[in-house]
Amino acid sequence: MLEEKSPQRTSIAQLGEFGLIDHLTKVFEINQSSTIKGIGDDAAVLDFKDKKTVVSTDLLIEGVHFDLAYMPLKHLGYKAVVANVSDICAMNATPTQITVSIAVSNRFPLEALEELFAGITLASKHYNVDVIGGDTTSSQKGLIISITALGEAIAEDIVYRSGAAANDLLVVTGDIGAAYMGLQVLEREKQVFQVNPNNQPDLDNYTYLIERQLKPEARKDIKELLEKLEVKPTSMIDISDGLSSEIMHLCKQSNVGCTIYEEKLPLDPQLIAVCEEFNIDSTTVAINGGEDYELLFTIALEDYDKIKGNPNLTVIGHMVKESEGKHLVTRANQKIELKARGWNALAE
Repeated sequence: MLEEKSPQRTSIAQLGEFGLIDHLTKVFEINQSSTIKGIGDDAAVLDFKDKKTVVSTDLLIEGVHFDLAYMPLKHLGYKAVVANVSDICAMNATPTQITVSIAVSNRFPLEALEELFAGITLASKHYNVDVIGGDTTSSQKGLIISITALGEAIAEDIVYRSGAAANDLLVVTGDIGAAYMGLQVLEREKQVFQVNPNNQPDLDNYTYLIERQLKPEARKDIKELLEKLEVKPTSMIDISDGLSSEIMHLCKQSNVGCTIYEEKLPLDPQLIAVCEEFNIDSTTVAINGGEDYELLFTIALEDYDKIKGNPNLTVIGHMVKESEGKHLVTRANQKIELKARGWNALAE
């Protein structure tokens, strides 16, 4: 976990917009050869030469995407970068630069924004991305963060959602569902705290789940791993909105169906134990929970032997003809229709 600083309060109005930008961005360094000019001019200047550029952007709204009752600002800054880096990784590209824009209300002092940017700085160093610009403005309600990520790739290396074919194997990295259950633990402890503020939470049994929620990591390592295994995915997406929703995206874009197997889903033992404690079905959590930032991809059947036994990768099913539909085969060998019940940002 990341440590918090002792609180002080300096009004950001004292600095003004440009003074605030200078203060928060002075620590950012340029490490990418493709960054010709970063912060400090009307626009950044990049040079990717003979490589293709991939771009993704994300918006995080207080009260919709995060709750500062249990999300430390440093973790929030780190996670905001991870969410965008993960999208670049899902294209089988290398993340290189990000821009960071924030809208902030006057209830946030300078020290709070320093914490937020400390997390952004830590993530930018960890993933070796340059922070090359952005914007700051005021907000009538809470905190809004918008990050745009750029990456580079050789044209033939880029993987889209649309390349899967029937009989391709469906593969997931890491384990799934833990971030969602970490959120459930934090929400429960928030409710307990509101009833009795003197009650200190005991989170020792939930450390992995909480870390997956508060400090997830993007799978930047998978591109290099697959290159070493001499495997190129036929399609790929990151798991931010829930496994079922992401599978649906691959199926729709590739015009195929799928069959996944309940017994193949990679679940951490702590997830299984806490699902039992909460009386929630672990398969439901694994399929519908979001924010794992693992990668979901398809590979040709003949590549199976290359990935077989790799601890980072799990085959959870295969693609079928579109006419055969999308199904989950349960442990009891029942075939049920797969539905997208993952995160929907526009739901009431």
